[in-house]
Amino acid sequence: MPRLRKALLYTLLGLALLAVLALAGIYRSGAWSLLFPSHQYDAVAPEIPADFGRGRSLRVLVFSKTNSFRHDDGIAGARRALDAIAERNGFALYHSENGALFSAPGLARFDVVVFSNASGDMLSDEQDRAFEQWLAGGGGWIGIHSAGDDSHAAWPWYRENLIGGNFIGHIMGPQTQKARVVVEDRAHPVTRGLPADFEHEEEWYSWDESPRALGFHVLLTLDESSYDPSIRFLGSETDIRMGDHPIVWSRCIGPGRALYSTMGHWASAYENPSYAKLLENALAWAGDPSACSKPANGE
Repeated sequence: MPRLRKALLYTLLGLALLAVLALAGIYRSGAWSLLFPSHQYDAVAPEIPADFGRGRSLRVLVFSKTNSFRHDDGIAGARRALDAIAERNGFALYHSENGALFSAPGLARFDVVVFSNASGDMLSDEQDRAFEQWLAGGGGWIGIHSAGDDSHAAWPWYRENLIGGNFIGHIMGPQTQKARVVVEDRAHPVTRGLPADFEHEEEWYSWDESPRALGFHVLLTLDESSYDPSIRFLGSETDIRMGDHPIVWSRCIGPGRALYSTMGHWASAYENPSYAKLLENALAWAGDPSACSKPANGE
């Protein structure tokens, strides 16, 4: 009996250790908040330096709060890429994960807001409304990767005006694949300098319908014959091909400029010269108050 009890104790300790390691793995992968999403809203904004943006051509807020899945690698890669773009162009960047900046006076300090893999129910209703009014009043917005997933369902205005269709999933098994990206509108300021097509490795997203049908202006599409648009998980397989598969699109909301890109899951995505060029162009376009009054933008 003592030997049996010892064996049972070791078994229980082993199972407990495996559980701890599994939970640690979930936490480190960024999936902890996906399983246990937060609804925490920030009430006190950080103090932005009084001279922020002085003498700079553009003032940018890079917002990467994650109340759902956290893409640590992608957030870090975007930060490096955006900092390099800002250095080359004389932009002022302020990185934050504090939603209390989303007030009329807080947003007035910025020309462009970037949702860098921001996810989940990040902002209070009051903060949502402040952002909506700021954008419609002439602000510029760029959303990257998980800024367009289904974790934003609690904010209908955001989905309807910035993203379009309902997110239905991303490829799995394998999770990331190389695919051919096609530049559909080569005359748009955001795509200038890009090749007609290029290869990119990504965790490709799909939606229930093309944002094109909902009035969004499509800039880049995905060649679905160049990768396997399927979800393979626990023995099941789901086809998530769209036919018409946009991956970067824009929209004018009054004088406000909005652009969303599905790309940016891994840090390596931002090392692709074509994608880095697109982001650089996107910042300039989103920061141009007259961009949505120019016919060449095709909006």
